[in-house]
Formats: sequence, structure tokens, C-alpha cells
Amino acid sequence: MTEKNDAQERRDFHQTVYDDELRADLRDLVKLAIREDSGKAGDITSRALIPANAPGRAAVVAREHGVVAGLVFAEELIQMVDTNLHWETVVEDGATVEKGDVLGYVFGPTLSMLTAERLLLNLVGRLSGVATFASRFVEAIAGPKARIYDTRKTTLGWRRLEKYAVRCGGACNHRTGLFDAILIKDNHLAFGGISDFGPAEAVRRARKFLEMNRVGKTLPMLEIEVDSLEQLEQVLPENPDVVLLDNMTPEMMRQAVAMRDAIGATSELEASGGINLETVRAKAESGVERVSVGAITHSAKTFDVGLDWV
Repeated sequence: MTEKNDAQERRDFHQTVYDDELRADLRDLVKLAIREDSGKAGDITSRALIPANAPGRAAVVAREHGVVAGLVFAEELIQMVDTNLHWETVVEDGATVEKGDVLGYVFGPTLSMLTAERLLLNLVGRLSGVATFASRFVEAIAGPKARIYDTRKTTLGWRRLEKYAVRCGGACNHRTGLFDAILIKDNHLAFGGISDFGPAEAVRRARKFLEMNRVGKTLPMLEIEVDSLEQLEQVLPENPDVVLLDNMTPEMMRQAVAMRDAIGATSELEASGGINLETVRAKAESGVERVSVGAITHSAKTFDVGLDWV
């Protein structure tokens, strides 16, 4: 593997997949959801109307066009309500569905199904909304080499689940949290205690910190935010993994790409700051490798999904 390819291989954040860590987050959220929805008395409406031993079967159905996510969690969620409930998958996470498509089936005790209904629909609706919105940004920049990334602007407690949904929509994950990558932002540089040095020195100090605290063969990502071409000129010789171009116009970003290429720096460039579906393509066409969009998670509309008796 060449040096350039090796740098590219390591120059990315952890990409969220369905694993034990994600399952643990799901279980924590479902425990809270059951407690807040069922209280101590449970579903008193269903208990008043439905025989205790009545069996049921229902389909989870898409009410609109979009990309689904969260179905992989369905069995785990419903069994936390009642181990006698079961899930039958019809489509997989990441699939594009149309209005009326069946996503899967729930079957078992009817009373338990009604307790689990809203929990399941809320989960699938939220995550499918994120996946669908992410897919729209990916589609909007089809052609240019840039990749769409999410941010840490996620719902409290839902971060890994929402980042999983971003991946289902075809976009990429930025850092998971403060622990798995260095991102030097303007507030770090503006803090009075370190105002005696500039962004280039900040990169050098951060890299030294990573070397001194190395765990394993691969160092965490090192990224720095700049808001001017002057700052970019200072940091490029230090070759951070990524330089984030904060709130720059497409023209400024084209200049940034030219500056980077002219000196042969290996840093990837990332566009960020208030990006939406109307502006994202112009940013991507500037030549940057990455476009980070907080709106993917903080402004995603809930996907409309319902449960119909079979």
C-alpha cells in the first residue's frame, strides 16, 4: 500500500454499525420509553377492552416514500416489552420504500403488541426520517467527489442510533464524540490560556499529545477548523488529516482547494456551516472532499409509519 493510500485508509472517523454498543444504547432508551409510556399501571385502555390471552398479528407499514432505518432493532425492542412478541422482517434497513409497503410484521399477545406499538413506531419513524433526509443530501451532490457527513448535533441519548440511520441513508459519520478524534475549533484557539499560539502550533501540540497517548497502531483523526484563507495557509504545511472550512463561500473553498493542491498537502478539506439542500451542491462542486451537515440529524422530519392489523 502506498503512503498516500495508507493516509486515505486511516483518514476517516469510526463508522457506526449494528454492534453490542449500539444495542446497549437501544436498551437504555427502550427502558426509559417503557417507563414513561406504561407507568406502573400499564395500558389501561387495552386492558379494559382486550381479552388477556387474545393473539394478534399486525404489519408495520410505510405511509410515504423514503429510506427505512431501525428495523434491525425491532425484535429487541418488542421482546423488552414481552418475550412472547416476535418480529418478521420484510425489508432491510437502508431500503427505499414506497407508500403502502410493508416493512415487517409483529405477532404475539395483542395486549403486549399495543404496549409496544408506539415505542416501535417512534423508533422506526425517527431513524427512517434521519435516513431519508441523509439520502436526499447524498442525492443532491451526486457527481462531485465530496462525501456527506453528519455532526454531533444529535438527540441526547440517540447519537449512535441516529448515526446508524445516517449510514442507512448513504451518508458518512463524523466523529462519534469528544473521545475518538481531535477537532480543534475556534473556541479552543480563542480561550485566553492558549491565545499565545496560532492554529499551526495547535496542530503540532495536538499531534504530540496523540503520539504521547498512543493506543494501538493507528492514531485518532486530527482535524482543525479555520474561518479564513490566512489560517488555512498557516495549517496546511502541518498536514492535519482534515481542515474544516467554516462558513466559507464556494469561491473561497475553490481557492482553498487550489492552495492545498499547490503545495502538495495531503489534508482533506471539509465544508461546514449552515448547509442545506439548496446550498449543498455548490459547496460540493468547489472541490472539497467532505461536506458536514448538522441538519441531517437536528432537522430531520419523522418518517410516517403505521401499524395495521392483519
